[in-house]
Amino acid sequence: MGVGRALMLALAFLAVASLPAAFALLFCYDEILDRVVCGWSEWRERRLEKRTIARLDRAIEADALTRDIDLSEFDRPDRRPLEHLAADLRRLGGQRLGGTGRSMVWHGTVLQAYDDRLRLACRALGITEHLGELEGVDREIERVRVEGVLHAAGLTLPAARAGHRQRHH
Repeated sequence: MGVGRALMLALAFLAVASLPAAFALLFCYDEILDRVVCGWSEWRERRLEKRTIARLDRAIEADALTRDIDLSEFDRPDRRPLEHLAADLRRLGGQRLGGTGRSMVWHGTVLQAYDDRLRLACRALGITEHLGELEGVDREIERVRVEGVLHAAGLTLPAARAGHRQRHH
């Protein structure tokens, strides 16, 4: 009988010791259940996203598209971040469009700085441009083309005329 009483005493002690945990489970079961359900749904979402991305990669052969890109070009210390180039282009584009009443030298300097930033942005994104090789109307046409290609790449620039939004597709 001594072993039975010892076993009964151990079970009673275990029941009393786990009583606070039982009360916590009783009062917080909805929170615990909510966390489990949310964790499971987030895991399913992440898994679905990974599968979708893998399917898209296979569909467009993403490895073949990115195989020739040298990522070390993006880590050069002399390369300006694309965000800075975009801010410069917006500022210079606004000055270029709103520079009425300024001297021809000022306007030419702003236009040259704008073209330089366009070239840097094209180089950063791997876009071909010919701004340095052209003059006059041909350069204006190339500038509009480059602005359109940069816009298609996600870089929003000021419109060619003040007060109009850029509509390159």
